[in-house]
Amino acid sequence: METLEVKGIIVPNDLSDVYDWMGYDSVSPSSIRDALNQASGQDIVVEINSRGGYVDAGSEIYTELKKYQGNIDIQIVGYACSAASWIALAGDTVEMSPTAQLMIHRASGGADGNVDDLASAMQGLDQMDQALVDLYAKRTGKSAQEVYQLMAKESWMNAKTAVANGFVDSIMFEDEQMPAVVNADGVPILSNQVINKIPELSN
Repeated sequence: METLEVKGIIVPNDLSDVYDWMGYDSVSPSSIRDALNQASGQDIVVEINSRGGYVDAGSEIYTELKKYQGNIDIQIVGYACSAASWIALAGDTVEMSPTAQLMIHRASGGADGNVDDLASAMQGLDQMDQALVDLYAKRTGKSAQEVYQLMAKESWMNAKTAVANGFVDSIMFEDEQMPAVVNADGVPILSNQVINKIPELSN
C-alpha cells in the first residue's frame, strides 16, 4: 500500500521550488497528482501534518484525491489546519492520532484598491466560507449554522473532539491491546482477553 504525505505548507505548483530552495517542507497539487498516478489505483494512505496554506492549492489537492479511483485512508498524524482540514475530508476513512490537532476557521485574505475592489474581495471570502460550510456540514451531519459558528470561533479539535463532531471517523491505536496491570501487592491483574486464552494453552 502506497503512503502519500501532505506535510508542510500547501503551495501552488509555481511556488514549490521557491519553498524547497528556502528549506521549507511543502506540498503542491502537482506532487500529489504525480504520486496518485504512480499509485495506479491501488489503495493508499495519506498522512497529513500541515498547518494549511494557499486556498487554491488546497482545493486542487482535495479534488485530485476525490477523483482517485482507489480507496484512500487519511491519517492525521500532526496538524490538519485550515486548507489541510478539508484535504483530510477527501478520504474514504479519516483517522487521527491521539496527539494530533484539527482546526477550521473562516476564509481569510488581503485586498487593496478602491471600494469596489474591497467589496469584491469580501464577496469572494464569503463565497469561500459558504463552500467550506457546505463541505464540513456534509461530512459531519451538522447544520450549516453549527458549522459556521465553529469556523467563526477558529475551532481547534483534538482527536476525541474531532470524532465527537463528525470530522474524523476514529482515533488511531485505539484497538491496541492494553498491557496487564499490577495491583498494590504486585500481583498482575490479567485482562479478560488474556484469561480467555488460558484454556487454549492446556490443549
